[in-house]
Amino acid sequence: MKRAVVTGMGALTPIGKNVPDFWNALINGASGAGPITRFDASKYKTRFACEVKNYDPLDYIDKAEARKADLFTQFALAAVAEAIKSAEINLDTIDKTEVGVIWGCGQGGMTTFEEQLVEFYKGDGTPHFNPYLIPKMITNIASGVISIKYGFQGVNFGTVTACASSNTAMIEALNMIRWGKAKMFITGGSEAPLSPGPVGGFSAMKALSHRNDDPSAASRPFDKNRDGFVMGEGAGALVIEELEHALDRGANILAELVGGAMTGDAYHLSATHPEGEGAYRGMKLALRDAGLTIADVDYINAHATSTPMGDISETIAINRLKADLQTKFKISATKSMTGHLLGGAGGIEAIASIMAINTGIVPPTINTTEIDPKIPAGLDIVTGAAINHKVDVAMSNTFGFGGHNAIAVFKRFEE
Repeated sequence: MKRAVVTGMGALTPIGKNVPDFWNALINGASGAGPITRFDASKYKTRFACEVKNYDPLDYIDKAEARKADLFTQFALAAVAEAIKSAEINLDTIDKTEVGVIWGCGQGGMTTFEEQLVEFYKGDGTPHFNPYLIPKMITNIASGVISIKYGFQGVNFGTVTACASSNTAMIEALNMIRWGKAKMFITGGSEAPLSPGPVGGFSAMKALSHRNDDPSAASRPFDKNRDGFVMGEGAGALVIEELEHALDRGANILAELVGGAMTGDAYHLSATHPEGEGAYRGMKLALRDAGLTIADVDYINAHATSTPMGDISETIAINRLKADLQTKFKISATKSMTGHLLGGAGGIEAIASIMAINTGIVPPTINTTEIDPKIPAGLDIVTGAAINHKVDVAMSNTFGFGGHNAIAVFKRFEE
């Protein structure tokens, strides 16, 4: 099968609006959490989140594009623009029929939907809706808008597997390249969930942290005193292409996407399997797909959202995979800094994994001061500060409501 390599990356996150700034903030342990400004959250149990700071759509797209796009699509366009520039793609010479777009998002244009309903119910019941309501709201629209903007005419669709959506998109892109369905893909994911419904809904589920007095310390994966996740927003984009295509055009290869796998917990609407059964099988299958074993892994970017059940089940799965091997891998949870971007999480966490490979630095898990005793002993979780550690193979885990698991494996490129 064809090999797939990463040649470009773009990020719009709560701690940096491009890849260099994002990575610098990660390795310096910066928190993106603060009071919610996108709506009045004063009466909510959770009143903070990880927002993209000082965001202006006109920094990335023109006014007409912004008017037609929900925030999750705007975020996607911003990250994709950086990824395409990073990959040094010549849009005038590339065969656009060989370029596809597979983009992940968990909930689509929820903000647009809510705003339109509010306007409707404030009126006299006469249905005056924005003609862009549907194309702004539907979850697949980001992949369509990306292809329209750049003229990419290859395989095009959106993936919706809740918080596993970005990794699902990347794995689909990997397989499409392996099968010769396209030469290049724009992939990754975005999410813009900071509106009343999602914040209120996740809070009602008791999934969100309530540390309103100290937002920057609220996301504390693996910590004994964690009380829920912190919502985030943004996007992460990758350019993934067939190896021969990348070499022919002299592209700078950042890493190879060597494997991926998707499994289902078949267990619960929103909780992960308590023994991490689906996560264990997903990691095992992803490594097998990559032709590797856990002994080859140097770094795991854990899903680790800072929820009481989820962090434990994931570490049980990792420990089961490790068994009694004297493994060298480090584990960290970058959501401690970015918050949880839901469907966009895998996009920025893939970038963190690839940057770890390229720099030999593993970002930390911040805020974690006392590891939960229920987490298996012997796992090397990086807390406090970033460390120097040679990374040849990085695995990125994502798990979503509904029992969706998607795991991607990246490797240092060797021709």
